[in-house]
Amino acid sequence: MEQGEIIKKFIEWTKLKIRIHIAERVIYFREGEIWWASLGANIGHEQEGKNQNFERPIVIIRKFNQHVLWAIPLTTKLKDDNPYYHYYEFGGKKYAAVLTQLRLISSKRLLRKLGIFPNVDFKLVKEKIRNLL
Repeated sequence: MEQGEIIKKFIEWTKLKIRIHIAERVIYFREGEIWWASLGANIGHEQEGKNQNFERPIVIIRKFNQHVLWAIPLTTKLKDDNPYYHYYEFGGKKYAAVLTQLRLISSKRLLRKLGIFPNVDFKLVKEKIRNLL
């Protein structure tokens, strides 16, 4: 990506981030749910969002309160034998939870609920995170 395109992307993300920040809305969510979330235009190899909402699917790992949560981004780009990925199926498609990208986010970033992460896989993901620490 060229420098000008990168700058334009960051400007668009900054505008959206301001709208997300000032929005007055209450979002109800639970651990283990899969949501589309505005993760933004990130730096380096961080997982970032796509299209005009800079969104990508995430799984909610831990709810601290109604405003803050730990999330792991999900991807359809599978990498063989990557120890930092947890592979699973959802709705007949194969996905991976990118364990090393665990991050604290505001619930204001949550856009729409997709479903529930498979319970067996959710327990395995939490165990794999503990092992990473």
